[in-house]
Amino acid sequence: MQVAKTLMATAALAAAGAIPLGARADTGKLLLTGGVSTIEGAAGGGITPWAVIGSNASAGEIGVSAYGSRLVTQDYGLNGYGLALGLHDRVELSVGRQDLDTGITGAALGLPDLHLRQTIVGVKAKVAGDAVLDSDSWMPQIAVGAQFKTLDSSGLDGTLDALGAKRAGADYYLSATKLFLAQGVLVNATLRATKANQNGLLGFGATLGGADDNYSFLPELSVAYLLRKNVAVGFEYRAMPNKLETAGRAAGLGDGLKADDWKDLFIAWAPSKHLSITAAYVDLGRVVPATTAGRSQTGVYLSGQLAF
Repeated sequence: MQVAKTLMATAALAAAGAIPLGARADTGKLLLTGGVSTIEGAAGGGITPWAVIGSNASAGEIGVSAYGSRLVTQDYGLNGYGLALGLHDRVELSVGRQDLDTGITGAALGLPDLHLRQTIVGVKAKVAGDAVLDSDSWMPQIAVGAQFKTLDSSGLDGTLDALGAKRAGADYYLSATKLFLAQGVLVNATLRATKANQNGLLGFGATLGGADDNYSFLPELSVAYLLRKNVAVGFEYRAMPNKLETAGRAAGLGDGLKADDWKDLFIAWAPSKHLSITAAYVDLGRVVPATTAGRSQTGVYLSGQLAF
């Protein structure tokens, strides 16, 4: 938490002008080529990081971005907010905060109004390529990243302990982003190593019943098309680990803790260089189907980002 607080304070100083941001008004990135803020705080799409570095800062500049988001499905609601620093278009530091209203699941556990909250501290570094400068070649921009997640203590602690799930974990990922500027197409592929159950909101890993507690290496994909220079539409897919299913069976829940992959269809609009708004139709599949009658959690997502 101290790292998160320090990053938030630094980003606030940058936004206030205490840290020079270079020629941020006249230079920086093309609209939307820095991505938007993911639900975890890193720059990318809505549910998966890209190799791009967040904020409007280009080489030789320091930039900052801030976001707030809301996701609503049939049975759950998720609020998110956070900040990111872009350092010379090479390194990104981010912090995100998530608050899940468990709705019917909390009520079924005898915990009405149960909220699951976690903090995500991220770092990303560009290691090769440039999405814009290499747009006329086949070379993608490549970045590596890590996200360190800590789930707050809640009324679910005893359940997670019984399943053998931890309340802290780390994701590691490799992303490759290719921008075909002339065609207005962006493609991103990410490979993530993770133990996070439902992005970490249900803890990390599981051991009950001999569940697989090792890292899973899972793919993520984004495709975006620029309708015009400040409007993009696209599709995202994120494979999710299924660490809790075996533990759930051992606990007598059948497939009541099975997880499905995430998908979305999005539209992103940048009315100005400093503001972007993203809306999406999301399909999270089953999320704790033992308490939701196996309903697929579909719904809407809205996010706004300020970037400098």
